[in-house]
Parts: sequence; structure tokens; C-alpha cells
Amino acid sequence: MIRRGSPADLHAIIILDRESPTAAHWSQAQYDAILNAPHATGRLILVAETDNKLTGFIVAHTATDEWEIENIVVAESSRRRGIGCELVQALLDAAREQRALAIFLEVRQSNGSASALYRTCGFRETGRRPNYYSCPTEDAILYTLAVS
Repeated sequence: MIRRGSPADLHAIIILDRESPTAAHWSQAQYDAILNAPHATGRLILVAETDNKLTGFIVAHTATDEWEIENIVVAESSRRRGIGCELVQALLDAAREQRALAIFLEVRQSNGSASALYRTCGFRETGRRPNYYSCPTEDAILYTLAVS
């Protein structure tokens, strides 16, 4: 089940974030602000639940007609079950409802599983930002999905 995140999800989101080495690792205060005042932050958090347990989440910046996926995490024990695609699809549905034009994202060049997920969900590689990431330094691959 995919639904909008609520303040009651904060603890589970923090746990998932901290357990994922590829997550953006935002602070508890940042997640709290989004969950308590999404319109003020221009962001949306959707969460995936399986058997009443949070198994994933996606965060997107939604303040314009061009949305950006800023973070997506699926619990390691729940990967390769379609949850990532379900989260992206639910975000795409929300973007359509709000008449967004496109969804953008960037991913580390070395994150092959994330790149595969995005391609499976219909994103196209549209560019590269050389040396964008640090620790270690590597390029960011840019992806775009037109919302129609």
C-alpha cells in the first residue's frame, strides 16, 4: 500500500534512511518539517507499507511544474519486490493530478540498481554532472520522465 507520509511515520522513515547507504541522509528535523507542513516545504513524502510496516518512502520537491525526486529508500529486506516502482508510480500519479510537466532526478553513477529502477519506470538519461558527488567523487547521472 502506498500513501502520503504522516508525522506518525517519522521514526520509521529515519530508521530506513539510516539503514540505507545510498539514501540522501537528511536530518530528523528536515523529515519532520516535510511531514508536518508539506505545503510550506514544497515537498511530498509517500510511504510504502507492507503488513503494517513501513518498507519504503520517496521524497519529491513539488513546488513547480517540474518535480524532482530527492530521496527514495526501500528496506533492504523488501527490495526486488516492485516497491520502488510502486513508489515512483504513485508519485507520477500525484504529479499528473497537480499537472506537473516532468519529474527529474539525479543518481550516483555507481548506483546501478537505482539507475535500473528509474529506466524500468520510464525515465530517460538526459545528462551528467561531472564530479557532482563527494566521498567518493563521482558523476551524477540525470534522468527525466515526462508527465502526460
